[in-house]
Amino acid sequence: MANKEALRELQHRLAERMQAAREQATAASWLAVEVAGVGLLFSLGQAAEIFTPVPLKQVAYSEPWLAGVANLRGGLFTIVDLAAFLGLRPAGQAGSGSRLVTLNPDLHMNCALQVDRLLGLRGNEQLQPDGGELPAQRPRYAGALMRDAEGRRWQVLDLEALARNERFVRIVV
Repeated sequence: MANKEALRELQHRLAERMQAAREQATAASWLAVEVAGVGLLFSLGQAAEIFTPVPLKQVAYSEPWLAGVANLRGGLFTIVDLAAFLGLRPAGQAGSGSRLVTLNPDLHMNCALQVDRLLGLRGNEQLQPDGGELPAQRPRYAGALMRDAEGRRWQVLDLEALARNERFVRIVV
């Protein structure tokens, strides 16, 4: 019970910080998440709310990475197993600490991405462009590679480009 309250407090603090960061006139900040051991950064302007996992309704004849649909705060959202969509692991293996991050309503897609862990917020001043070599074939939603002061590598995920990706919107098998 205490863990649930601590988790709610963490989510509440993150939501407040995300809102405060959106209201600041400074450069973009990021929501850091982890998916199958990979660090990803979502722009705060493209991500919206964070939810704990809720019961899902399965969707027949859909891609395996479409975890289902769910009612989030009164709205019907498709839930995408991000690790499976990115090909990082088979679908349905998210752990108990997973969270749902909804896309900003401005992207006109009622969709939430299931991530393994929330790792907090990052400012641009905490990240440096990574000088590593990028693969020749990269989807448009794969943004820049960044590195933090601890040396961890982060992949920027452009949620707007993801929402327009043909493979992402085609859920039928």
